[in-house]
Amino acid sequence: MGRPSALSATVRCYLQSMERLVRVRAVEPLEGFRVRLGFEDDTQKELDLEPYLHGPIFQPIRSDPVVFRSMKVEGGTIAWDNGADIDPDVLYYGLTPAWMEGPAFAKQKAA
Repeated sequence: MGRPSALSATVRCYLQSMERLVRVRAVEPLEGFRVRLGFEDDTQKELDLEPYLHGPIFQPIRSDPVVFRSMKVEGGTIAWDNGADIDPDVLYYGLTPAWMEGPAFAKQKAA
């Protein structure tokens, strides 16, 4: 049998890693929608949050840089005062934003 596909390796890695949940310890806003995140396991990542800032709850965050930069660490992830947050597993593992997996996105992409 040949080498496992990239997808199966990614899924296998994700499932194995789910045994340990890694949470956000620190966040630093950078330029645009980029942030530097520090995780509990001492991993540091720079991410562009723009793909995750989708939907009505994120509208004030997308439209006002001051609001975007007011993020804080709460409950092991980044959050804003309006109740918006982003799943820390999505941030750590680089998962696809949930809105991109729904039927509305599939229709939009097909058009």
